[in-house]
Amino acid sequence: MVAVSSKELLTYYLITLQLGETVQSGLPKRSASTASTESINIRHQRQQSQDHQLHDLQQEPSEGKDVPKGEPRPPKSEWVDYIKELQRAHEDDVAWARAKPSIYQIPSYLKDAEKDAYVPQIVSLGPYHHGDKRLSQMEQHKWRCLRHILERTNHRMDYYLGSVKAVEERARTCYDEKFPSMSSEEFVKMMVLDGCFVIELFQGVKGGFKALGYPRDDPVFSSMGGLMHRIQQDMIMLENQIPLFILDRLLGLQHGNPNQKGLVAKRAVRFFEPLMQTDEHSRTRLKYDPLFYEGGLHCLEVYRRSLLRLGTMPEARTWTKRGSRRRQQHIRSVVELREAGINFKQRKTDRFWDIKFKCGTLRIPRLRIHSGTRSLFLNLIAFEQSHFDCSNAISSYVTFMDNLINSPEDVGYLHYCGIIEHWLGSDAEVADLFNRLCHEVAFNINDSYLSELSADLNKYYSLKWNNWRASLKHNYFNNPWTIISVMAAFVLLVLTFTQTFYGVYGYYKPGF
Repeated sequence: MVAVSSKELLTYYLITLQLGETVQSGLPKRSASTASTESINIRHQRQQSQDHQLHDLQQEPSEGKDVPKGEPRPPKSEWVDYIKELQRAHEDDVAWARAKPSIYQIPSYLKDAEKDAYVPQIVSLGPYHHGDKRLSQMEQHKWRCLRHILERTNHRMDYYLGSVKAVEERARTCYDEKFPSMSSEEFVKMMVLDGCFVIELFQGVKGGFKALGYPRDDPVFSSMGGLMHRIQQDMIMLENQIPLFILDRLLGLQHGNPNQKGLVAKRAVRFFEPLMQTDEHSRTRLKYDPLFYEGGLHCLEVYRRSLLRLGTMPEARTWTKRGSRRRQQHIRSVVELREAGINFKQRKTDRFWDIKFKCGTLRIPRLRIHSGTRSLFLNLIAFEQSHFDCSNAISSYVTFMDNLINSPEDVGYLHYCGIIEHWLGSDAEVADLFNRLCHEVAFNINDSYLSELSADLNKYYSLKWNNWRASLKHNYFNNPWTIISVMAAFVLLVLTFTQTFYGVYGYYKPGF
């Protein structure tokens, strides 16, 4: 047997597999029994062929055989590793086809730049940050919350462990990592402990922690506790999520109905609403909006849907110039748009994404910015970038605002118009926040619901008459004194013209 190079042998092995599939698919249709028999024979022959090839791959060159010089044959162990990797890749394809993950790990290129926004600082939920020593202090409070639940319901811990154990595989498929080093017992215990902790927080915010048996000055389970805001920020991170059906199951066990759905989603919205309120009416409207339930989702996606389902989201429309390829719609900053005569006004609505442009006026709803806004937006964008068949509504809004805001002057004017309200140190920090939100985000604003609005803005900006009118207004009508001066000059010009007219007219008609 003549030895061949590793590349040629591996190529031959793959071509053989594909050739067998091609031949089988190209056979003419036969009767059911005949087709079944031939299919079995083909599969049997293919398996024998593969076994012989694998056997040949594992054989060392026989003594006395000619081995071409310059083409060293890899050792047997290396060929076995190749075959194992190919088999593992096939298993991964099958697993990904069956699984529908919704809880993703942030890519390193995003996490390296904004680590604090993606990594929890107080509490870990789920497997991604499980066992982190920085977050170990909160573990004792999780056990405290579980003890309170068991005492109130007169249940044993085995009651919850057994129920979650029945859906363990479904829970694992919600994550885009398999966690093979985490045993079944450890995974189920983590789900119960973390899930009960989340539910207890939802219950406490809804009905009060005192009614659940916690003292008024409890360091964690207290509405007045200083940690609550930081815990909310950690619980809204993409890597720190528990499948919603697990939370529904644990809450249902406490109420005697493990199959109930939707209750946790409504309580999650109420728990997270302080993270983004546009005005005083947003809390009431969020509270009574119905939520669409899907078992594979989590609290971050539920909260995202609650923000976007307050009204009808405009459909994404791709804008293209006739006769040209699609191009990125970049809009001007606030300062540049003002110079073109575009006015900015606050839109009275709690739908922060509902931006309108009409008759030269851009109406933007109020946005309140605090220390947790950056983390919230980044995790929402990361979910939209990772999740299949997910709209890019949040990414569209943030990209639009990033284009508008390039400098502290832009922020200052939007603040003057009542569009932006912030509790950061300066307008420069707000400008830096928006300018950093869209780093490393693969997004085309043409595919967003704001694409048509952006095109209208650019069209209005490009009209020369609007620029001339804006320049006239900026130079001669920007304050009362210049207005008075212009009016006085106009009156003087009219009087001068009248005097000249009557002087010339009296010359030709002296008797007038």
